[in-house]
Amino acid sequence: MRAITRLFQTCALAGIAAFLTAPLAAQERLNVVATTGMIADTARAIGGDLVEMRALMGPGIDPHAFRQTRTDIVALAQADLVLWNGLFLEAQMEEFLLELGEDGHVVAVAETLPQDRLLAHEDYEGRFDPHVWMDPTLWADVTVTIRDALIAADPEGADSFTANAEAYLAKLEQLESYSRDVLSSVPETARVLLSAHDAFGYFGAAYGFEVLGIQGLSTASEAGLGRIAEMVNMLVDREIGAVFVETSVSDRNIRALIEGAAAQGHEVVIGGELFSDAMGADGTYEGTYIGMIDSNVTTIARALGGSAPELGLKGTLTQ
Repeated sequence: MRAITRLFQTCALAGIAAFLTAPLAAQERLNVVATTGMIADTARAIGGDLVEMRALMGPGIDPHAFRQTRTDIVALAQADLVLWNGLFLEAQMEEFLLELGEDGHVVAVAETLPQDRLLAHEDYEGRFDPHVWMDPTLWADVTVTIRDALIAADPEGADSFTANAEAYLAKLEQLESYSRDVLSSVPETARVLLSAHDAFGYFGAAYGFEVLGIQGLSTASEAGLGRIAEMVNMLVDREIGAVFVETSVSDRNIRALIEGAAAQGHEVVIGGELFSDAMGADGTYEGTYIGMIDSNVTTIARALGGSAPELGLKGTLTQ
């Protein structure tokens, strides 16, 4: 319980002890803190005007390496509800969040999914791929979990949360239908997605793509020279012509692949920039979960020889 002790010491220093003891009824809106932007955006859509929403990790932030600051600790302490992904995504915060959960409403939303729907990884014994948001059908189940967590924290808002969740689930169904249509137009031989780290496993499983990451599930894993050379040879041998960079991961290794392939006489281009562990800029369409996935799907389909509208599902893509 050392982390909890430190937490309340910090809160006392910040002068918020009185706030922490105030009843929920005294607050105008439910105070919710989420770790990732994807969770926060979904919770905001469900919570509507009844929720004051904050995301700890903004655009371009890598959740695998993120460490909470003192300000974050205060925000988590005063929250009525904390939503985090789990499955070891927030690796540097996990111990703290688990201890925080002993004393309040703290929900690891991805860990409510049945294990038979999660992807294991040979490099991480006993753990599962945390990037469940890459499959909108899985995210629909996460949406239900977020709805239920909001209802548990504020039962009086149940009708509003339920109605908002139904509307959001309909949008996810539309997104899934669009994704399946445009990705099915990619020639089968071209359905290879290579990016900086292994964040697209659920995408590949859902839409029949082979997914390759230079790094493993976590960006903390390093790609050695042997791994780079192996992937360069694979690009050349299989005549793969496009690779993808990620907004929250350095493109250094991707550039090394392109240069290595060029040295062997094979041209590889960057097919586009994908959102992996973080969404786009605040206030943009890509800064929403639906916009993030729409952008990824549209970019992948067009880069790999498929047919997709340039501006995506809603004609509002800006990238």
